Amino acid sequence: LYKYLYNKYNNNTDLFNTVRLIGGLNINMVNKLIFKQDNFIFLYIFRLNALSILNKFKQPDWCFYELPEFAFDDISYYSIPLNVYTNKNKYKSILSKLGLELKFSENLILDVIFDSVLLLNLTTFFLIKMGLFFLSFFQSIIFYPYLIFSYLGSIVSNTDNFFSTINSIIFNEGSFCFVMKDLNSNINLTTYFRTHSENFAQFERTLIVLSENSKLIYFEGCSAPMFLESQLHIAIVELFIKTKANLKYSTIQNWYRGNQLGEGGLYNFTTKRGFCMDKSFLNWIQIEIGSVITWKYPSTYLIGNKSFSNFFSLAMLSDYQVSDTGTKMLHIGKNTKSFILSKSLSFNFSFYTYRGLVTIFKTALNSYNYTECNSLLIGCNAFTATIPYTIINNFSAYINQEATISKLELDFLFFLLHRGLNLKSTLMILIYGYCYNICSKISFELELEVPLLIVARAQKLFY
Repeated sequence: LYKYLYNKYNNNTDLFNTVRLIGGLNINMVNKLIFKQDNFIFLYIFRLNALSILNKFKQPDWCFYELPEFAFDDISYYSIPLNVYTNKNKYKSILSKLGLELKFSENLILDVIFDSVLLLNLTTFFLIKMGLFFLSFFQSIIFYPYLIFSYLGSIVSNTDNFFSTINSIIFNEGSFCFVMKDLNSNINLTTYFRTHSENFAQFERTLIVLSENSKLIYFEGCSAPMFLESQLHIAIVELFIKTKANLKYSTIQNWYRGNQLGEGGLYNFTTKRGFCMDKSFLNWIQIEIGSVITWKYPSTYLIGNKSFSNFFSLAMLSDYQVSDTGTKMLHIGKNTKSFILSKSLSFNFSFYTYRGLVTIFKTALNSYNYTECNSLLIGCNAFTATIPYTIINNFSAYINQEATISKLELDFLFFLLHRGLNLKSTLMILIYGYCYNICSKISFELELEVPLLIVARAQKLFY
C-alpha cells in the first residue's frame, strides 16, 4: 500500500496534458480561480483580503543561507489533467504504479490529490453516518460550507506570515476532516499529495476539527517526479482539538530532492498549527526525506488546562539539501505538558537547522516541557545547528533541554565488524538504531517500511 514512499516511480513518463493558470498573484488570477472552482462568496472575500495585505510582507531573509527568489509571474498556480473525470482509468493506472490501493479497506481511508485536483476518495456513506466526515477541501466547501466558514483561518490567519498570505490567496486543494462528539475512530485517514506537473506550485490547505471526547489518526504522504525545473509547495494545516479529544498527526514527505549537483527539487514551505483545549492531546510525527529546501515548524497552542502535546521529528539530508525545521510549544493553560524529540541525519554537503520555541505564559502554572535534539553527521561538508529558545513567565514551570551533535563512533563500528558483519551492514544497523525510536511512533503499516526507506537511501550515499 505504501510503496509510493520509496519513490521508485519517480520518472515523468506518464505526464499528461493539463489545464493551467499562469499569470502572477493578482485580482485576475483570483477571479479565474474562483470561476474554475465555483466557490462561495465568503471564500472570494477571504482571498481578496489576503491579496490586499500581500504587499505588507516581503520574502523572509532571516535565515543564514540564501533563499532563491521566486518568479511568481511564471509559476503555474492551478493544474488539472484534461478530461480528469471522463478518463479515470488512465489516472488509476498511474496510482497503481505508485502502489496505492484503490479499494476500500476496513482500517484505512485514502484521499489522493494530484496537483490541484482530487483523483480518488474512498470515504463511504457509512463513515459519514457514524459522524466522520473526510473529504477534499473543495468538496467540503460544497457540502459543509458552514463548517469551513466557521474554522477557516481561525488558527492560521492570512496575516500570519508571508507564505500563509500567499496560500490564502491561491490555495487550490487539500483535505478536510470533521469528527463528531464522542466518536473514537481507529481508522487511519490518509491523504497523498503529488505534484505531477513541471514548474507547478501546489498550495495545500488542510483543516481538521475534532469535537469533544473524540479520537482520530491522520497520515499525510507526499512525493513528486524528477524535473530539472524546481517545484513549489506552500501549505497551511489547521488542527482544532476540542476538550478531551485525541489526534495523532503523522507526515512523511518524500518530495524530489534534486540531483547531486543541487539542480531541480521541490521547495517546501509549510505552516502547521494546532489548538488544544482542556485535557486534549496532539501528537506530531514528521519524517523529512525529500525536498531541496524545507521550512516547517509545526506548533501547538496548549490553551486548555491539562492539555498535552508531543513532537517527534526525523530529518535525513544529503547533496545540497537544506532543512530548517523545528516546533513551537506555547503553554497557556494550567498543568500543560509538552515533549519534543528531534533527530537529524546529515550526509555530504547538507545543511540542517533545528529551531525550537517553548513559551510558558503567566497563566500556565505547573507546566512541563522536555526537549531533546540529536544530530548525526556522516560524510564531509555536512552542517547542523540547534537553536532552542525558551521564554518562561512564571516560576512553577519545569523545563528540561538536551542537545547532542555526534558522528558514527569508531568503537561501535569496530564492535560490529568483529562480529562478522561487513562495513555496509554495520553502517545500516547503526543508522537504523538511531532512527528507530522515531520510526516506532508512526502507524503500524509504516513502522517497518520507513526505516527500510531510510536505509535504502543511506546505501546509495555510501556506495
